Amino acid sequence: MDKQSDGQGVERVAEEKQLDEKELERKLKKDQKAKEKEEKKLKAKQKEAARLQAQATSDGTKKTEKKLRKKAVEDENPEDFIDPDTPNGQKKLLAPQMAKQYSPSAVERSWYAWWESSGYFGADSASTKPPFVIVLPPPNVTGALHIGHALTVAIEDAMIRWRRMSGYNALWVPGVDHAGIATQVVVEKKLMRERKLTRHDIGREKFVSEVLKWKDQYGGTILNQLRRLGASLDWSREAFTMDEQRSKAVTEAFVRLHKEGLIYRDYRLVNWDCTLRTAISDIEVDHIDLKEETMLKVPGYANPVQFGVLISFAYPLEEGLGEIVVATTRIETMLGDTAIAVHPEDERYKHLHGRYAVHPFNGRRLKIICDAELVDPTFGTGAVKITPAHDPNDFEVGKRHNLEFINIFTDDGKINSNGGAKFDGMPRFTARVAVIEALKEKGLYKDTKKNEMSLGVCSRTNDVVEPMIKPQWFVNCNHMAKAGLDAVRSKKIEIIPQQYEQDWYRWLENIRDWCVSRQLWWGHRVPAWYVTLEDDLDKNLGSANDRWIVARNESDANLEAQKKYAGKKLRLDQDPDVLDTWFSSGLFPLTVLARMVMMGMQLGGDVPFQKVYLHPMIRDAHGRKMSKSLGNVVDPLEVINGMSLDGLLKRLEEGNLDPNELNIARDGKKKDFPDGIAECGTDALRFALISYTSQSDRINLDIKRVVGYRQWCNKLWNAIRFAMGKLGDHYIPPATVDVSLMPPICKWILSVLSKAVGKTVSSLEAYKLSDATSAIYSWWQYQLCDVFIEAIKPYFFNDSQELESARAASRDTLWICLDTGLRLLHPFMPFVTEELWQRLPQPKDSCRKGSIMISQYPSLVEEWSNGRLENEMDIVLDAVNKIRSLKPPTDSNERRPAFALCRGQEIAATIQCYQSLIVYLSSISHLKILTENDETPADCATAVVNKDLSVYLQLQGALNADAEREKLKKKKDEIQKLQNALAQKMDASGYREKAPQSVQEEDMRKLTALLEQLEVISEAEKKLDAN
Repeated sequence: MDKQSDGQGVERVAEEKQLDEKELERKLKKDQKAKEKEEKKLKAKQKEAARLQAQATSDGTKKTEKKLRKKAVEDENPEDFIDPDTPNGQKKLLAPQMAKQYSPSAVERSWYAWWESSGYFGADSASTKPPFVIVLPPPNVTGALHIGHALTVAIEDAMIRWRRMSGYNALWVPGVDHAGIATQVVVEKKLMRERKLTRHDIGREKFVSEVLKWKDQYGGTILNQLRRLGASLDWSREAFTMDEQRSKAVTEAFVRLHKEGLIYRDYRLVNWDCTLRTAISDIEVDHIDLKEETMLKVPGYANPVQFGVLISFAYPLEEGLGEIVVATTRIETMLGDTAIAVHPEDERYKHLHGRYAVHPFNGRRLKIICDAELVDPTFGTGAVKITPAHDPNDFEVGKRHNLEFINIFTDDGKINSNGGAKFDGMPRFTARVAVIEALKEKGLYKDTKKNEMSLGVCSRTNDVVEPMIKPQWFVNCNHMAKAGLDAVRSKKIEIIPQQYEQDWYRWLENIRDWCVSRQLWWGHRVPAWYVTLEDDLDKNLGSANDRWIVARNESDANLEAQKKYAGKKLRLDQDPDVLDTWFSSGLFPLTVLARMVMMGMQLGGDVPFQKVYLHPMIRDAHGRKMSKSLGNVVDPLEVINGMSLDGLLKRLEEGNLDPNELNIARDGKKKDFPDGIAECGTDALRFALISYTSQSDRINLDIKRVVGYRQWCNKLWNAIRFAMGKLGDHYIPPATVDVSLMPPICKWILSVLSKAVGKTVSSLEAYKLSDATSAIYSWWQYQLCDVFIEAIKPYFFNDSQELESARAASRDTLWICLDTGLRLLHPFMPFVTEELWQRLPQPKDSCRKGSIMISQYPSLVEEWSNGRLENEMDIVLDAVNKIRSLKPPTDSNERRPAFALCRGQEIAATIQCYQSLIVYLSSISHLKILTENDETPADCATAVVNKDLSVYLQLQGALNADAEREKLKKKKDEIQKLQNALAQKMDASGYREKAPQSVQEEDMRKLTALLEQLEVISEAEKKLDAN
């Protein structure tokens, strides 16, 4: 450096020192202010840039993610998504990667065998836990379960899984009913179809052998179906109503009830099925209401038979007194008439009291009797033919007047010798026509008129039920029915839902003595032996009612007979009849329903259970009762696995339908399932069936609804896939979380989760299962998936340190939600919840159970509850939905600006707090908060959220003013309706005197809010008109 330059530098410094000190101070202050102003501007720009970046980043991230996904797909190994084969009974081996789509068949494989082999279904008899026991109403062994069974299984398994997870020693007892009539019908049809033989052709022993073969072949079908439905039954206690233990119990019950005088043998009128040749119960009789003359197909008749008519004819009177006209809907039964009844006060017939009419075909004298109880003198001719052996009312008349009881039918429904030589051997409905013709020949036929009537047909065979007088075994139900009534009235037994209590009372108050014998070969043989003495003139089995010995076995019967008839030669023959299947099933809870209670109290001394849950009957989508002949019966496995239309039709052909029924059934299947049935899986079927139980009387099952829940399972699947991606491979759930430190969205989802848990548990405790499924579905679908998962996505768009605490809280909250939500859902959807739960990371050093099904059921968490936050989020989500609704249908991805007009500081603070969330969830470019003093921009669509908040979406040329006016008008009409209804309630007489003050104040608050909303809408309409 030379001397000259050094000198110049010194001069400059000296010059600067000479500046005025005050001027320098002023300059520094000015520079500082300018700097501060620039910093403020910079901060504002940075803040705005950050906000715009947060809004725009999702689009950019989506593009980046798309590229990354594309690259990831290229690098994928397809085998990583396929579950390895799992040895039977072992815990399911899961693929390293979750499949991209939910597959019911893949998910539901292997879990059940592992649950069963692990002993998770078993109840511990030594446990100190409170017991909870369900007895599976034993399904028939006749083949396959139908969709009604699936509903029962879904309900019972949901209850048993919930109780098991809630700390109960839960036991669900499995069993199968031998189904006397149903099984015999199936096997008889099979014999006829395959070998053209009847059971009588092969004899009792061989026929029973055929039934046992059928049971061995098809009995397992039901057990496999129960497993496919996820039924967590304690299989170590499996029972069959015909096994040794149950058979002994049936015999013991019969002997004890007979000893107590509650079982007796008598000649009584029974429902007789001429096809089955057996008595059937009232429950097995369906009633068809006929309004007019109707031709119906009856089994065994080539041509349809006439019903729904009243036929009038005359009986000639003795002593030349002319004739008396009677009418009947069953003209063939006149062959068994033994009297004619008139009302004692009917002047038309007073001169005939005690006189006789003459039967035109057999000369039998028919006494004219007076019976005020039966005869209505204003109906018809006021004279009634009496057939005591073939009509319930006439049977009672016959007993009152000591009339002769003449049976005119054979067991297979033909006229016997009592009907006269002219008609002997004729099928009953062929005789119907022949009797009319014979009456016409004698000039005794009068006319035929249409007549409303109820026709009883057997639910098993569709044959017309014939009232027949038969010697049968009966249970005296009066005492037991009273005990059953008292048990419900005293709340020892609770009927659920409560509205069915009246059905219970009506059924038991009107119960008749129960005919428990059946003329079948399959079932529990009646433990009664008939004594025939050597010197008896009539050696027919059962000809004397006092000769029966009821005993536990033939040896005991022989000892008693020898004692009773000492010194006489005798022979013992066991009653060939079997017991009604319901008699056996009624004992099932001790070792249908009302009989279980009656018998349980009589034999066990107490009620067999405390709660009776009654569910609706499943019908098809058209409301029709499911029937094989209509082709609308749905096999649950067809819904679980899916089946093509061809497959459905093929299954029909494999059944027992006759050709005519098969054609009707084919047409039904084609109409209802033109594209077959889609694969839905067990979980979706169970959830759909239980959600249907809110329909208290009947369920009209639409398979499309089941398909909808199968799609929902895919939503659950994707929620877990998303979670696994965000949690990462190394995430470890915390032992505890501090909710107070979490972002508002995390606090909110935990609060609504706790509320959903509370609602689910309270619904389960009240047996309102559809309310429980609704609470679970709403939380998963509308709160977790639609809001929370979407809301936390921006936290994961980049790895910025600024969002790390929000990311960490979101991960923890997401894990808690999924773990709790899956346990909450498990009783209803056992398979998918187990699979997804097994994929969740486990807390470090946790005592987590090996399976979700033995984990603890969630309970309400008070510290999670946050009512204020829930109210705020309700407003926010309502605003989001309203903004979305304002978007034109043509907008696909365009983000438009929106405005929130807040009327008050509180609502403004709420919207400001959740501003970025509203922007993200609404897919708008930005949200500007306006006060009442601000002008709303032009070209905006408007929606009213509530009286304090309106939202606007700027459409910039896309605004359809007419459409907006229509929206506002619709909303205005809706609010006016609510306002008018509320005003009417408040103006009603007695409201101010009777309604509590708190109710009146709440109603006034609601009314004020509605009026304010109407004002807001009026303002919006004015602004729209001004534009």
